[in-house]
Amino acid sequence: MNQTETIFKAVVEGSAPEARAGVEVAMHAGIPAGEIMQNGLVAAMTEVGRRFEAGEYYVPEMLISARAMQAGLALLKPLLVQSGSKSAGRVAIGTVKGDLHTIGKDLVAIMLEGAGFEIIDLGTDVLPERFVAEVQSGNVNLISLSALLTTTMPAMATTIQALKTAGVRDKVKVMVGGAPVTEAFAAQVGADGYGHDASAAVRLARNLVSH
Repeated sequence: MNQTETIFKAVVEGSAPEARAGVEVAMHAGIPAGEIMQNGLVAAMTEVGRRFEAGEYYVPEMLISARAMQAGLALLKPLLVQSGSKSAGRVAIGTVKGDLHTIGKDLVAIMLEGAGFEIIDLGTDVLPERFVAEVQSGNVNLISLSALLTTTMPAMATTIQALKTAGVRDKVKVMVGGAPVTEAFAAQVGADGYGHDASAAVRLARNLVSH
């Protein structure tokens, strides 16, 4: 088993110490940071997502694997920056105004990070103006809006309208998700896509930034 396969196995099995140790060994062996990221961490989280969709993994297993991925990524980040390794995209993510739920948003953020995206986590109860400011800064090409309550879903529409009013809606892709959110609602509020779970959100994000 080569070093990136060792990292892959550690992340899929959710062992943070082994993932971190594997990344350290790979770095000392001179394996490029981008290769460690893609063949070890990203490949592992893709497999975790597949297992989740197949019903082999559930949210707890995904979170344990995600923590293992983050343990390895923490070591790699400085090297990725130094080497100018290209990220998959930069995402501003947050739970919309009035909603304090965090677990779903956190899981999507972790899975996106595991897929090679840079994450700007704005937290919960995020005002539309915060998302607008991130887009105006020119730092993001994707916004991910989360809502866990039917009463806060309209804030998604308000946020998208705020982007239009500020004249920046065409500068960013918007994806939405959360337990009460549907494909139909996403279309209704003018989002570019809807992810029914964290794994689907990663696929959607990859698709949106490639177009």
